[in-house]
Amino acid sequence: MVKSKRSPIELRSMFGANLRLLAQQYPSISELSRRLGINRTQLNRYLSGESFPRPDILDRICDFFNVDARILLDPVDELTAKDQILQGPILGDFIGTGVGRLSEGFFPSGLYKFIRRSFVRPDQFVQSLARVYRIDGITYLKGFEAKDAMLYQGLPCDRRSREFRGFVSSQDDGVAFMLSRRASVTTSFNYLAKVPAMEGNTWSGYVARTSRENGQGERVVRMIYEHLGTDAKSILAAARRAGFLPLQALTPFERQLLKVEIPFR
Repeated sequence: MVKSKRSPIELRSMFGANLRLLAQQYPSISELSRRLGINRTQLNRYLSGESFPRPDILDRICDFFNVDARILLDPVDELTAKDQILQGPILGDFIGTGVGRLSEGFFPSGLYKFIRRSFVRPDQFVQSLARVYRIDGITYLKGFEAKDAMLYQGLPCDRRSREFRGFVSSQDDGVAFMLSRRASVTTSFNYLAKVPAMEGNTWSGYVARTSRENGQGERVVRMIYEHLGTDAKSILAAARRAGFLPLQALTPFERQLLKVEIPFR
């Protein structure tokens, strides 16, 4: 039989402290009591750590504050930080601000074609596809590294190994991504600004990878993203061209945006 490492008094005290912290967003205990549907005297007993709520009352409290029953065991600020890294109490007013305000109109969901200069083969460019999607107001991005690029580096090229994911954040005049492959110890930072063109939805910027400077290959290269939406013809054409591309395969517009003749600085 496993025994709790904390006494009932310690557990009641933790629950009361967490509940007091959660209650700070309401103007009065009377108001909170009314919204929870809990007698004010009993609520004060919970707040002071004198007693535990019944299971049904605990469920009501957890549902109301959008937390789980671990508020009996861990400080609520730590609990929230574990579940909400970017929009929790530690980073919510910093990184979380840009993550939460990125609108569909500014950076639409759907499939994108991206092209960048190769990190490992400076004479080549890499093209692939990525998908932007939203869940609960947060914008995510996922895609797959080109097989040719993975094979060239001697890396596994199965679908699982090639997949990368990340989040997208709004910036003053563009968007930023933080991306990584599964279980990877390296990350890439991407910045894009919308290209003022008459047609299409094209973005240009750069991508930087987290790697030690060793004189072999680039660490920061220019990049462009083009929103394809649900255009099956454009998506299929982009998928067929995925992989390494020579300079001659780029369109004049792509060459212009990638500034192929100008070193990155």
